[in-house]
Amino acid sequence: MKKFLTLALALTSSLAFAQGALRVGMAYDAGGKFDRSFNQSAYEGGKRAVKNLGVQLKDFEPGDPSQVIQGIRSFANEGFDLTVGVGFANNASITQVAKENPDLYFGLVDDVSPQKNVASLVFAEQEGSYLVGYLAGLNSSTGVVGFVGGMDIPLIHKFEAGYTAGVKAANPNARVIAQYVGTTPEAWNNPGKAKEIAASMRAKGADIIFAAAGASGNGVIDYVKQTQCLKAANLPSGVKFTSNNFAKVTKSASYRQACAGNTRPLFFIGVDSNQNYLGDFDKNPATLNHGLTSMLKRVDNAVYSLINDVKNDRFKGGERRFGLKEGGVGYAVDQYNRALIPSSQVARVEAAKARIISGAIKVPTK
Repeated sequence: MKKFLTLALALTSSLAFAQGALRVGMAYDAGGKFDRSFNQSAYEGGKRAVKNLGVQLKDFEPGDPSQVIQGIRSFANEGFDLTVGVGFANNASITQVAKENPDLYFGLVDDVSPQKNVASLVFAEQEGSYLVGYLAGLNSSTGVVGFVGGMDIPLIHKFEAGYTAGVKAANPNARVIAQYVGTTPEAWNNPGKAKEIAASMRAKGADIIFAAAGASGNGVIDYVKQTQCLKAANLPSGVKFTSNNFAKVTKSASYRQACAGNTRPLFFIGVDSNQNYLGDFDKNPATLNHGLTSMLKRVDNAVYSLINDVKNDRFKGGERRFGLKEGGVGYAVDQYNRALIPSSQVARVEAAKARIISGAIKVPTK
């Protein structure tokens, strides 16, 4: 086990360890640090701290959930100044090791620990999900959209609730189809199942699918890449095309070939980090991108802020909440989707954002 832990604790920076530098350990959730989503966002925050703050950073990717506490305890035994557990599943391990080491600092992403030496970083996921849902409601050509959740837990219900509320605010007649990959941590890393769910949603007429499913979300993206569009001849009974918002957007040659006739584009909505680029299937941002937008959950900013506080002797335990007001969540518009979302829609989304921040809109969490 000691050999395993030595191999698993990998240095995330090529910089040599400096004497006296702040030492930070990071333990990831299921899906690994390169899941293009939640864990990777935390990793990016840590990497930024290495570059800007000169900290030392090591990380731990467990082979299974039972190994997490061993990695976290290893950081504590080595006297790391800060150990961050990424994901609610790491709460028990972070809480236990923090209790054993009251003189050290700990961070927990996505859940709240009762230990006073743990900073609990939580997010208003429903607020960012409302905004991307609003865009889905404005742009769905069928009035049917999908939501693919990872593990069926209250945290992901917040994404679903906010998304549904946003869709309905933009289009009260729209229908949201929701399904979860599973009920165990394996649900975060099962792209095959998520791909099957996406196919079933398209068969029901969904043309925009929001996946809040960790690495499983890659299955939704793969499905969108392979199918690209919905065809009028294949729409189910009671569903028809009611709009064609993207008629004037330049299409790739492969899209025009695969989606000739009466068709509409199929889109995914990314999650946590900006995944818009993953919808650029022909490596040309000027043509139709299949990532409508992404719900940004700025785990990177939260992790970086925590590391910076520890470095400057400002650590404070307890809950820290990041919503729209704090810049903790949002939506992405960039070179990959700017042609999909006109300025008039951005203005409407920004107005909704302002109303959420002011309290005029109360976004549901379940």
